[in-house]
Amino acid sequence: MVCTAKFSLISDDCKKMRFVPQKMFELRYVPHIHLSAPIESARGGGDQKTGRMKLTRISTMSAALAAAICSFGARAASADDLTVCWAAWDPANALVELSRDFEEQSGHTMNFEFVPWPNFADRMLNELNSGGQLCDLMIGDSQWIGGAAEAGHYVQLNDFFDAQGIDMADFIPATVTGYAEWPKNTPNYWALPAFGDVVGWTYRRDWFERPELQTEFQETYGRELAAPTTLEELRETAEFFQGRDIDGTTVYGASIYTERGSEGITMGVTNALYNFGFEYGNPESPYEVEGFANSEGAVAGLEFYRALYECCTPPGSSDWYMSENIDAYRSGQVAMQMNFAFIWPGVDADENVGGDRSGYFPNPAGPSGQFAQLGGQGISVVAYSDSQDAALEYIAWFAQPEVQAQWWEMGGYSALRAVVEDPGFAGSQPYAQTFLDSMAIVKDFWAEPAYADLLLAMQDRVHNYVVAGHGTAQEALDGLVADRVAVF
Repeated sequence: MVCTAKFSLISDDCKKMRFVPQKMFELRYVPHIHLSAPIESARGGGDQKTGRMKLTRISTMSAALAAAICSFGARAASADDLTVCWAAWDPANALVELSRDFEEQSGHTMNFEFVPWPNFADRMLNELNSGGQLCDLMIGDSQWIGGAAEAGHYVQLNDFFDAQGIDMADFIPATVTGYAEWPKNTPNYWALPAFGDVVGWTYRRDWFERPELQTEFQETYGRELAAPTTLEELRETAEFFQGRDIDGTTVYGASIYTERGSEGITMGVTNALYNFGFEYGNPESPYEVEGFANSEGAVAGLEFYRALYECCTPPGSSDWYMSENIDAYRSGQVAMQMNFAFIWPGVDADENVGGDRSGYFPNPAGPSGQFAQLGGQGISVVAYSDSQDAALEYIAWFAQPEVQAQWWEMGGYSALRAVVEDPGFAGSQPYAQTFLDSMAIVKDFWAEPAYADLLLAMQDRVHNYVVAGHGTAQEALDGLVADRVAVF
């Protein structure tokens, strides 16, 4: 059953929607693709696991939003071609499938421009900076929001949200701040939270549960071999597995982000830096970075990440990001992998490591707290589009609670509180509780208009120290502070 609200409020049947297993669409790190026709449906015919949780808190959407959808349906005679621009990864293919319902309801034709992650920022930021009209809707990274708003690339959505009854209080607060607001912590919205994501960890539960390994680990470290809750436990666990023979194969402790060319090592190292006390700037004076980005705690966090890289990662992992970590884990090379949560449906479904063979845990705590690097994106209307009204229709449709529930069901990560706070959500997938726990501890990189310059500086400074072994952690962070002062 597909529940829609084209001409009426949500039906009683729609209110009884259940959580079902997320579907995994194989579109991972493929060459640049352009999809202009609906893909063959992956809905239906799949194995629906028993014991599905009822969705009990998806309530009837506002009358204003329902009226808007009705109005949109009446305007379908003037159908438009809409292009959504995003990265090429598993969730993008799920969005293609999800959007077929919008096409049926609205009469608009959906096109999709997906670019692999290593090229995504360059390709799409160039598109925006040139005033190009390829994209009507942009699902852009959280760090772009400041520059896109300041440069006029995105349409401000406040009036539209007010008119359609779309309330940002209905979404996970961190995603509103991270994906939609500029300036930060002000009620100025340039996107709708589209895909919640966060760095977390996957581990080989089946290895951890082997009695002989549990006994040896207990004797060595004086505690149970279990998912780490602190960064020190993470290091010990990775050290324990490093170089170990598992079923005749030499395995390694962990795969972590080390990639230099785009954003990889920054998205990785921050999960250590934050938890040792690193701050991007003075909370009371954000552009004051001296003593915050290069504090004693920040130095210790950077030293920890280098030590983890040196002691406990596979050979040849000096330039790894999402796809390399996935491959190392699926092929049985590592006991644990750092990665964004979007991979978890694929892990759970994988024939080699899926099901009970894998477990999930949030980024562990450090001496100064427990935080995790925010990922994910919001969806924005591009200011240069000639089809802004139709693009706004799409956002209104996508914001509906039953569409958001279906988005989660299909492998997307909804940021709507009615979905993630439903009593059945935490038990709907083996990784759902970890997703909730992780989204509660997020921090994000700079979202300043100068984000690209800030990112490049951090990539260079951190990679030169962690991977190349140049200088000291203090020197690396002092250099980073100097870079940021120059940028600002």
